[in-house]
Amino acid sequence: MTDQTCSDLIPAPEGPSNLIDTSYEVGQDNITPRIAGLSFDVHNIVFCISSIAIAIFVAVTLLYKDAVGPVFTDLRTWLTASFDWFFLIAANIIVLLCIYLIVSPLGRVRIGGRDAKPDYSYLEWFSMLFAAGMGIGLVFYGVAEPIGHFSTISTGSNWAPLVDEALSGAEAERLAMASTIFHWALHPWAIYAVLALGLALFTFNKGLPLTVRSIFYPLLGERVWGWPGHIIDILAVFATLFGLATSLGIGAGQANAGLQHLFGLEVSTTTTALLIIVISGVALCSVVLGLDKGVKHLSTFNVITAALLLGFVVLAGPTLTILKNLFWNLEAYLEYLPALSNPIGRVDDNFRQGWTTFYWAWWFSWAPFVGMFIARISRGRSVREFMICVLVIPSVVTTLWMTAFGGTAIEFEATTTLGKIAGAATEIQLFELLSNLPLASITSVLGVILIITFFVTSSDSGSLVIDTITAGGKVNAPVQQRVLWASLVGLVAIALLLGGGLSSLQAMTVSTGFPFALVLLGACFAIVKGLRSEPS
Repeated sequence: MTDQTCSDLIPAPEGPSNLIDTSYEVGQDNITPRIAGLSFDVHNIVFCISSIAIAIFVAVTLLYKDAVGPVFTDLRTWLTASFDWFFLIAANIIVLLCIYLIVSPLGRVRIGGRDAKPDYSYLEWFSMLFAAGMGIGLVFYGVAEPIGHFSTISTGSNWAPLVDEALSGAEAERLAMASTIFHWALHPWAIYAVLALGLALFTFNKGLPLTVRSIFYPLLGERVWGWPGHIIDILAVFATLFGLATSLGIGAGQANAGLQHLFGLEVSTTTTALLIIVISGVALCSVVLGLDKGVKHLSTFNVITAALLLGFVVLAGPTLTILKNLFWNLEAYLEYLPALSNPIGRVDDNFRQGWTTFYWAWWFSWAPFVGMFIARISRGRSVREFMICVLVIPSVVTTLWMTAFGGTAIEFEATTTLGKIAGAATEIQLFELLSNLPLASITSVLGVILIITFFVTSSDSGSLVIDTITAGGKVNAPVQQRVLWASLVGLVAIALLLGGGLSSLQAMTVSTGFPFALVLLGACFAIVKGLRSEPS
């Protein structure tokens, strides 16, 4: 095989490149030629280790599903109890870095060079990053988390944050919404933004492959193309796949509950697994079409559908209360943010480990997936523009979503439904809320459609990202590879679902999010060094 240079892997950057010599060679140990008959074009070590390890994991989990469930549960309990402080500190560091990049002169650096132009309009760009970022999670937890916190705070449960005894209705709602927004606003989007910026900077400005190891060139030098780099990329594959599988398992469970609510379809693990298979098949079609023909249009449809459902809840629900509470909740979030993010503060351990630590691990495990996807669509943006759009705007939109759905549920719970929403299963709480509004049958169908399409966009976007990593940074690898990874994502979700349900899904997310948090902390130093080397 003939050695390849970096310029063979991705297009040359538009702007000047310094700090890194882009003429380095990738040797025979790293990039494999196309496999005759299969049209595979892969990174030999990363692809083989990742695919074989995941295949073994699926087989063992399915063969010994009764035995592995308790193991997964114990693993999650140990990690969240032992390293909750680490997850909090790591996420705080990343948020502070993002804020610094917005206000510092480094924010003037343009991704792709000084003359680079954006590849997508604002609407297309925002639609894709938001749909990939946390679509299923918002639909699943939009009602469940605010009303869950409200119930525990109102009753003085030991799962309540920052309180030793029950609070009154208004103050309980305020703390409940602040706690929810804490999990969905600045911290998760900062985690995504840091990795996305690093990938975009070192790909489009420095001319390196679009893969996580490239970010670490300032720290590791040429060793980044050896085993240190292999390990980084393999961790990124594992984190992406298990984080994505968790979301797909959650989304399929809620879709099953919605179909049962609408049409009486049986709620069971078997039905949920069948739904994963069917919806993964739809995702395969989008994967085959690619980023511009499949993912972009479906993401835009997602955002429009979500906006319609959000607008309906705002108009049909307590409109004035929702609009007033949007600012009220943002104020409460900023007020409680220091206490909620304090690793040694008085936040209850059950809340910090049961909610916050799991969420932070989930966001860390999604970082390579969402980060690489955002990097691919962010060429031409300045660092300041990138950070504001990726960090601040989604946080405000997320707050509006949680205020509309969660706040309306709390309003109904306190005045009309007498425990009907809070007492329902988590998967069904969205539909219980919609049943209290006009046109319930139509909006419930819209909710199921939204869950399914968010499922599809997450699956196809994640498959494209995993394929890019295992192909050594190539963004146009053969279609067969994308089909392989989309299929494996669905299989892992089914295996974890059968091998312990939601607790197993969450356990693997935490276990892969922990090492990748270490990777992201290292990336913070490399990103600052890379930005400082850019022309003024």
